[in-house]
Amino acid sequence: MKGNTLTPDTLLDAALMLAADRHWEAVRLYDVARHLNISLAEVHELISEKENLIDLLWDRADAHMLATCRGTEFDALDFPAQYEQCVMSWLACLAPHRRTVRQMLQVRLEPGHLHIQLPTLLRISRTVQWMRELCGREATFLKRASEEIALSTIFVTSAAGWINDDSEDARRTRHNLAFAIRQAVRLGRLWPDSTVDNSSDNR
Repeated sequence: MKGNTLTPDTLLDAALMLAADRHWEAVRLYDVARHLNISLAEVHELISEKENLIDLLWDRADAHMLATCRGTEFDALDFPAQYEQCVMSWLACLAPHRRTVRQMLQVRLEPGHLHIQLPTLLRISRTVQWMRELCGREATFLKRASEEIALSTIFVTSAAGWINDDSEDARRTRHNLAFAIRQAVRLGRLWPDSTVDNSSDNR
């Protein structure tokens, strides 16, 4: 890559391009290096293992969400609508690579991969924390922990459904997500507000 700056994102873009024609599991860092005409030593200077590329993709989705879920219109939404927008924005960033994302998750969830499954749970928690920040959530201690569990469950369930959602603009995922978050609020699983305006149910 003479004349170009090599970054972790460069490696990710190359890996995603290669994965478009094969299973993610079949993409090797050697292939990425050869595609970019660089050495494995140069790859190693930027990432320590292939799993880092998945985390980079999640980071990219986080950044997209943080850039799009902002402004006066977002701030004017009630919490369920804000959280819905956060999750859908995060997923929208991954939409061009939906098949590859499915394969990434399949590999991470294979039995015996605890060394990557546990970090994945922590990675999910990090994304949910950013969503809580965007939505201005203020719960603390046990209430915060309970809220994080509820929001993480809704996020993971929504992402799992989105993987195979062939509806236009992922409308089925959005509908199920909107129902789940408002149901959680109504049942008092989220704080500080345990109720929502009934009129918002008719959006």
